[in-house]
Amino acid sequence: MEKPEDIARNIRKALLTMIRQAGSGHPGGSLSCVEILTCLYFQEMNIRHENPVWMDRDRFVLSKGHACPALYSTLALKGFFPMDELDNFRQIGCRLQGHPDATIPGIEAVSGSLGMGLSQGIGMALGAKCLKSGFRVYVLLGDGDMEEGNTWEAIMAAGRFGLDNLVAILDSNEFQGDGPVASQMDYNPVGEKVSAFHWRFLQIDGHDFKQIEDAFREARNNRGKPTFIQAHTVKGKGISFMERDNSWHGSRGLTDQEYARAMLELGEPVL
Repeated sequence: MEKPEDIARNIRKALLTMIRQAGSGHPGGSLSCVEILTCLYFQEMNIRHENPVWMDRDRFVLSKGHACPALYSTLALKGFFPMDELDNFRQIGCRLQGHPDATIPGIEAVSGSLGMGLSQGIGMALGAKCLKSGFRVYVLLGDGDMEEGNTWEAIMAAGRFGLDNLVAILDSNEFQGDGPVASQMDYNPVGEKVSAFHWRFLQIDGHDFKQIEDAFREARNNRGKPTFIQAHTVKGKGISFMERDNSWHGSRGLTDQEYARAMLELGEPVL
């Protein structure tokens, strides 16, 4: 079995190649959530790539839909569809659009209009309770999501219904499209707020595999409350000239020189 570090490196290579070929995309926020997706799809979630609609599968919703290059790369590496389909990202007539679409194997919900993902996840988690099914629901939020009113309504509702089969993970890379969170509508300290709405709150390094795994384990053992994980991450993680540079939020591509430098840093020299 591949080490999670190797899987994460391959996800980064694939997503940067997709964005390079398409000439546009959102590299910064895609790179920041790679370790989280690696742990979810290769360790945590109960899923079957050969049967994406298996009824008892765990569900994942990418609320920050602009980070779909990371999710598409993860799904392809997991076997949901062929790797070479990634070459069609953002092309006319291709199902791998610039935001997730539910017609794609492994995608549970259309997303990208920020603030919608957690509400969708609540519906799935409530459905599991009604069906007396054991599947769990994971929702990945971005910093921009936390500035949407819908998100806070969902936070209140999930706590009210005691959805202990629901896990919200905040990819807290400290930036959103218009700039640093601290200079926008700063939602911090988020822990005090979600705890007041009856969530179990955890805080981790979102690039540390052990901390991510431990947090998911704690969420599984949590009873009577949903779990909110604030994962502190670095926008553009893994590529030195992209890290903490919000100009790489999107939508932009990479020049030949930028792509070659990025791939070299990932151990894949480009001739």
